[in-house]
Amino acid sequence: MAEFYRKKKKICQMCAGKSVDYKDVDIIKKYISNDNKKILPRRMTGACAKHQRYIAEQVKKARFMALIPFTK
Repeated sequence: MAEFYRKKKKICQMCAGKSVDYKDVDIIKKYISNDNKKILPRRMTGACAKHQRYIAEQVKKARFMALIPFTK
């Protein structure tokens, strides 16, 4: 019975071919939380470890360039 309720593993979007760039604010917003603007963890984004580090780097660049806020 438990086999019917298993969660499907998320596939890393960047491994699938999509890219994240600090200049594209709409994509960056998918990787930060709405309430306190923190970077979401891997279990929520579905990114692999390599690409989660890349996402964090791009979010930090976007914050430094004032494209997205540091906090609310």
